[in-house]
Amino acid sequence: MRPLRIAVCVKPVPDPKESNRLQIDPATKTLVRKGIPLVINPLDRHALEAGIKLKEEAEGKVTVFSMAPPAAEQTLTETLAMGADEAVLLSDLRFAGGDTLATARVLAAGLKKMGEWDLIICGAESFDGGTAQVGPQLAVLLGIPWLTRVCQLKREDDNHLLVTVEDETEQRDLLAQLPLLITVDSAVNQPRRLSLLGILAARKRKVITFTADDLPVDLAGIGLNGSPTQTRDLFTHESTKKVELLTGSPQQVAIQLLDKLGLTEKGAGQ
Repeated sequence: MRPLRIAVCVKPVPDPKESNRLQIDPATKTLVRKGIPLVINPLDRHALEAGIKLKEEAEGKVTVFSMAPPAAEQTLTETLAMGADEAVLLSDLRFAGGDTLATARVLAAGLKKMGEWDLIICGAESFDGGTAQVGPQLAVLLGIPWLTRVCQLKREDDNHLLVTVEDETEQRDLLAQLPLLITVDSAVNQPRRLSLLGILAARKRKVITFTADDLPVDLAGIGLNGSPTQTRDLFTHESTKKVELLTGSPQQVAIQLLDKLGLTEKGAGQ
């Protein structure tokens, strides 16, 4: 079968382990990610694994695209270590604060700049946004069909994939024609572990970087000012409940708990 040109869209997101450090800009109603380590969005790992597996079955090329700040370059290097052939970082202050449509416009411009694609793969949604909108919006901008929530995929022939899509009620098996955009969920595969050799080799490779000036994009349609969706309010949850940790042996903890509940050992046993 002919080699495929596969693009995978990846979003660097704040490390979920550091979510308690996230802050909100009161003026723009956006998350302040400064100082928070970035990691590959969990579902985007599955998207990349899907692309790499298809490449391994019939050769081809996998290119990663990401709209992110300069600090995300290290995260994109990790995608090279996983097996991507090249990584493209779309980074410019003018992209900041964009909603899903503004983000899709930038990604579409980056994809167009690098040529034509047989298959574009995205994670179904991001950890920090969870809208599940960027993939379908990107497909519309590129003028290609799309399928969401793909949980299985297999190369059928030069121009078709066999895919299984899943919603709340059922699974459906479909024969999908290329070019195509799909979004995948965690059931599609198990992302591979990084190897030491892969990490060392990736560090020697360069991430391609484009700014707004390098892309065929209308500046009026990107960033916060170019976003038709504006967040009315965004706030952190403040817990009013207190947590107290009881320590000691099981018997000691039981006695403390009974005391906190206003019970006695004798009363509890009756």
